[in-house]
Amino acid sequence: MELLHFFRRFRFVALVILGLSVIIIVFFYKALKPTEVLPVYQPAMVAPELVDESIQYVKKYHTISSFSMINQNGQIITELDYDNTIYVADFFFTTCPSICPVMTKNMYALQQKLSSHPDVKLLSFSVTPEIDTVEQLKRYALKNKVDDNRWNLVTGNKKEIYQLARKSFLVVKEDGAGGPHDMIHTENFVLIDTKKRIRGYYDGTKLSSMEAIIDDINILTNEK
Repeated sequence: MELLHFFRRFRFVALVILGLSVIIIVFFYKALKPTEVLPVYQPAMVAPELVDESIQYVKKYHTISSFSMINQNGQIITELDYDNTIYVADFFFTTCPSICPVMTKNMYALQQKLSSHPDVKLLSFSVTPEIDTVEQLKRYALKNKVDDNRWNLVTGNKKEIYQLARKSFLVVKEDGAGGPHDMIHTENFVLIDTKKRIRGYYDGTKLSSMEAIIDDINILTNEK
């Protein structure tokens, strides 16, 4: 009876100690757990065939260069529209019969998954700007349920787009410099951070890659 009385008397104290122990363990686990950090991709880190020869040696300070394009609504879109913004970019063309429809479908899925990240944007560059006029891009946008507030489909100077692909986003093998008969094609989605740095590459033809992008966006939004 005395032993039972002892346990009843000190039960509250034991529960408090147990609770504090759990809190301390969780605190130390979080404190000691390494913070997830995404790599900052530099030209020297990317497969050489995807990078313009003039910058393959660059090991730091690489950022997305300035650009000026026109979107599906006839609006001028520049790098300033993505200033201090996390965004995902790709290169496509509206008449592509192979990987582009799959990529667009997956980019739409990503658009839907970004409801909890209203500030994250999407950017798709046409690699056949002579075909992908504003009117053509608008038809494509409507067909694929593009959210104009988040996702820009852009057209512009072909040479500028090709330079962006090779010298900024580092995503395509060299196949001309944007001449009339030149064509580039890539399945890559590229994650860009608020400082215009490349933080991730993903296979845009795989729906599973969209979950990976969301996970990495969560990491970026927690960066200080």
